Amino acid sequence: MQQLPRMQSDPGRRSALSEQREEELLTRSRLELALNNMSQGLLMFDASARLVICNERYIQMYGLSPKVVKPGCTLSELIHHRKKTGSFSGDPEQYCASILDRIAQGQTTSVLVDTADGHTMHVVDRPMAGGGWVATHEDVSKRQQAEARVAYMAHHDALTNLPNRVLFRERLEQATNWIARGEHLAVLYLDLDNFKNINDTLGHPIGDELLKAVAGRLLGNVRAIDAVARLGGDEFAIVQTKIGTPSDAAELATRIREVIVAPYELSDHHIVVDTSIGIAISPHDGVDPDQLLKNADMALYGAKAGGRGTYRFFEPEMNARMTARRNLELDLRKALVRGEFELYYQPLVDIARDEICGCEALLRWHHPERGMVPPSEFIPVAEETGLITRLGEWVIRTACAEAATWPNDVRVAVNVSPVQFKSLNLLQVIISALAATGLPAHRLEIEITETLLMQQTEAILACLHQLHELGVRIAMDDFGTGYSSLSYLRSFPFDKIKIDQSFIKSLSDKEDSVAIVRAVTGLASSFRMTTTAEGVETQQQRDLVAALGCTEMQGFLFSHPKTAKDLARLFSSRAKRTVRVA
Repeated sequence: MQQLPRMQSDPGRRSALSEQREEELLTRSRLELALNNMSQGLLMFDASARLVICNERYIQMYGLSPKVVKPGCTLSELIHHRKKTGSFSGDPEQYCASILDRIAQGQTTSVLVDTADGHTMHVVDRPMAGGGWVATHEDVSKRQQAEARVAYMAHHDALTNLPNRVLFRERLEQATNWIARGEHLAVLYLDLDNFKNINDTLGHPIGDELLKAVAGRLLGNVRAIDAVARLGGDEFAIVQTKIGTPSDAAELATRIREVIVAPYELSDHHIVVDTSIGIAISPHDGVDPDQLLKNADMALYGAKAGGRGTYRFFEPEMNARMTARRNLELDLRKALVRGEFELYYQPLVDIARDEICGCEALLRWHHPERGMVPPSEFIPVAEETGLITRLGEWVIRTACAEAATWPNDVRVAVNVSPVQFKSLNLLQVIISALAATGLPAHRLEIEITETLLMQQTEAILACLHQLHELGVRIAMDDFGTGYSSLSYLRSFPFDKIKIDQSFIKSLSDKEDSVAIVRAVTGLASSFRMTTTAEGVETQQQRDLVAALGCTEMQGFLFSHPKTAKDLARLFSSRAKRTVRVA
């Protein structure tokens, strides 16, 4: 019997199959590695709802047993296992039926599911073409918390946690919906009086603590149906709903002011602050949320203009006044560009020599339509808007340039606003003006008020000392009108005290005015300061201030404010008279 030849194995073929198996194993290993490093839990089910693939992330997310959750187990077995381990709280059969029904219809579903342990899962089921489906489970709890935080921050003030302007308007709009049903509401708009001074003197951290304390007091004095918000800076607002009469809003405003003015103890600082409040009543003052807030804001402006520390109800006339103020601001900005300002000068007289020793620069505005606008009207607007900085710079440069043409023994006095001192370039402006005009520093006199000294910040005092070191003279204007003028004389070495004209006018009929002027001149003499009596209008007043020890006087008795040209003629005539006498 012939023996068949034995088949010889092909080494090359065996090698190719081995490499193919190794490649398959490597691919599978890589797939498992990728699946198990996903941030999502992933499941794949076949057409019979049996598990084909499950990554480790899914098992970890729900704390399941890999002995149960493995290829071959059914959807029902998996969900019952989750029910047993506590990660599923619904009806397993109903849940499975709903999934299978949607998959059978070829629907992709995306749902958020809250788990028993407080997590939120984003579950997506996607049908596959050949039957079965892929499910992904993603824990979106942190994302939702972050989104909720962002949404909260978009509607709340980060410092006080009160609603911000956006949320306040939404709540005001909701509240106005009740007006059609006969309800009334009030909008109270308030800010803290002189809050900026607290920031400037004690620092922003103390200012922030004060704002938080004020927010707490406001919340503690309104009803649950009312709304409190911080609109920005030191501005707050309240919606007072379901009021009977405007007196309800007045009572709340009074109560709010009482709780705010109570002292605060913050970081070893004893702080007292007041508030001004504007009130608009709906529907009388409007039903539109923006209009109500605007009207309450105008009423607030009226309260501040009326002396602060009080409340005002909105009046239609306020709108006209606010419009006039806005127009004045616009005209003021144009005036700077058009050169509508001019300096007048009122001489100061050395009483002993009966000679002009200086002139105070006084700003005048020639409006093309209004005529001469009083400084009392436009200076406050310039200070509130910050235009005083540019305007003040023009005054300093112009006054120095014109004073450089005067006799060498005549000084020029310039009033400087506290707002100008808060700008960072005042010192440089003065140095530049002196250098550009050639005016000696000792011929420039800067007049400041107690308002500035009440804000005694290191920057302000440093600027004053640097000016003094340059040779610029510093005068305290309107002395005696504040609360503690004498204490300020110890904080800075003034060159001059200007006694307010209110004391000069009453010298002839009020003994206390005489006593005050005598005390001031005596004090100034001991400090080697000059004293100027302001508002001298009669010979009797001149004789009295001279007898009481004043060294200079200023007023209509000697001269009204003059233009630069008229002042030059006055200097010329006095010079000619001096020559004739000689």
